[in-house]
Amino acid sequence: MDLKGSRSVKLSDGNYMPVLGLGTYASPDVPKSKAREATEVAIDVGYRHIDAAYLYQNEEEVGEAMRKKMADGTVKREDLFYTTKIWGTFFRPELVRQCLDRSLKKLKLDYVDLVILHIPVALQPGEELLPTDASGKMLHDTVDLRQTWEALESCKDAGLTRSIGVSNFNRKQLEMILSKPGLKYKPVCNQVECHPYLNQQKLLDFCRARDIVLVAYSALGSHRDPRWIPQDSPYLLEEPVLRAIAKKHGRSPGQVALRYQLQRGAVVLAKSFSEKRIKENFQVFDFELTPEDMKAIDGLNNNFRYFKMDFGIGHPNYPFADEY
Repeated sequence: MDLKGSRSVKLSDGNYMPVLGLGTYASPDVPKSKAREATEVAIDVGYRHIDAAYLYQNEEEVGEAMRKKMADGTVKREDLFYTTKIWGTFFRPELVRQCLDRSLKKLKLDYVDLVILHIPVALQPGEELLPTDASGKMLHDTVDLRQTWEALESCKDAGLTRSIGVSNFNRKQLEMILSKPGLKYKPVCNQVECHPYLNQQKLLDFCRARDIVLVAYSALGSHRDPRWIPQDSPYLLEEPVLRAIAKKHGRSPGQVALRYQLQRGAVVLAKSFSEKRIKENFQVFDFELTPEDMKAIDGLNNNFRYFKMDFGIGHPNYPFADEY
C-alpha cells in the first residue's frame, strides 16, 4: 500500500476505502450531538471515511452531519465512505436487511459504502441490544453465519451497500465464510481491535494473503466504557516507547500509533470527539516511522485486549478463545 501517493486502498471488489477513518462510538453518557459535531469537523479536516454502527445509536446525528457537508458543497456523496454494522440481534437471515434498512432510514441515505457483521456472536432477536434473561444471563442465538452472510450478499445485490465485510472474526470464522459453497462475494475486510499491545500480526498476515483488508479499531487504546472495558486497563498513549518515538519525530503518541498501522498495511480508525484531536489524528501522512521505530513498537505486543466481548463467552462462535 503506497501511502505517499494514495490515501485509499483498493478492496477485493474493486471499491476503494480511505486508509484513515473517523470512529463514532461513544458511551451512553455522551450527548448524541457530539457525534454530529465530530463528523462535521472531521469532514472539514479532510476525513472521507466514517465508521459507525447500528449499535452506536447515533446514526441520525452522523447522517445529519454528512448531509450538511454535502449540502454546503464540502463533499459529494461519492467522496464519502460510510460503514455501518449489522448487530448480533439481527443475524437471522430474514432480519439482516431490516437492520440495514433501519440504518439507512436514520441516515437518510440511499446506500452505504460498507456493511459488516459487527460480531460473530448471534444474540436473541428483539429491541434489546444486549438481551438477558431474568437472572442477567446473556441470551445467545444459534444462527449459521454462512446464511447470515448470504443475506448480506443480497443487500449488496439490491444496491443498498457497495461492499460487505466482517468484524471481530477470527481465522476459523473467516475460513468458514471463504470456503462456503456458492460464495458470491468474499468479505472485503475484517475490522478488529488492533494496537501496539495487540498487534494482530498473524491475523494481518492471514488476511493479507487472502486479499482481505484488516481495519484496526481501538488503535489509540480504548474509550474505557465501563460496560465493555476493565477500568484498570493500561493507557496506551502513556506508553514510554511510543512517547519516546513521538518525541523524536516531533509528534504525539497518538499520531505514532496511527502511523504504525498505516505502515503495516492496515486501515486505521481514530475515534475522537475533540476538535484538536480530530485534526491531530489526521496529520499522519507527512512523516514516516523508521524500521527501528516499527520494530520497537512491534516489541510492545503482549496480546492485551481492551474489548474481550464478555457477553459472547460461552457462545460457540465466541472469537477470542483461539490464538487468532
